[in-house]
Amino acid sequence: MAVLEVKDLTKIYGEGESEVVALDHVSFSVEKGEFVAIVGASGSGKSTLMNQIGGIDIPTSGSVRIEGREITEMAEDELAIFRRRNIGMVYQFYNLIPTLTAEENIMLPWLLDGRKENRKKLDEIVKALGLEKRAKHLPAEMSGGQQQRVSIGRALINGPAFVLADEPTGNLDSRTGSEIMDLLKYSNQMLRQTILLITHDEKTAIQADRIITMKDGNIIGDEVIKK
Repeated sequence: MAVLEVKDLTKIYGEGESEVVALDHVSFSVEKGEFVAIVGASGSGKSTLMNQIGGIDIPTSGSVRIEGREITEMAEDELAIFRRRNIGMVYQFYNLIPTLTAEENIMLPWLLDGRKENRKKLDEIVKALGLEKRAKHLPAEMSGGQQQRVSIGRALINGPAFVLADEPTGNLDSRTGSEIMDLLKYSNQMLRQTILLITHDEKTAIQADRIITMKDGNIIGDEVIKK
């Protein structure tokens, strides 16, 4: 079952002589349970693609379907709710709320939805992330690696269609970055969570099961490297 279907996705900035085609009729799909890395140099279009898939930006044309629903046709309010419930976002710089504790940041999608706290699920995620001793701490009281673990927990809490991780190791040292990649692989292998990893680093990308390579707004490679 495809959790993500992208078809003829195009994004054009500017017009006339200043026109830039950031995405040029990009098409691919991702099946449930896959771990896919989207890799490319700066300017390749991978960040633009991430913004379209994540519902952060509107494409010029084309289609993005998540679990069968076309997100490009959604109204802004509907899309915001859908994105919160169905796309788990992990950012390079964490994007945590500084006044909330680690566990409150993880629960943020529930808090925004007015949903009842599921203590058992929260405790399971906190334990899996190794954050038991940091659960009541604020972001400023945690290391970068711990903050990124919180970001991953927030992304996982709703059991989304997929986790979209944007350069999740880019702000971390190599050892901590390796630990974060291990957590993403654990989420994929043990929790069967679909992962889309955006990265410029080929060493990071080869830890995925499939690599989509971008250049000049086009997909120039799509290779399954593990089975």
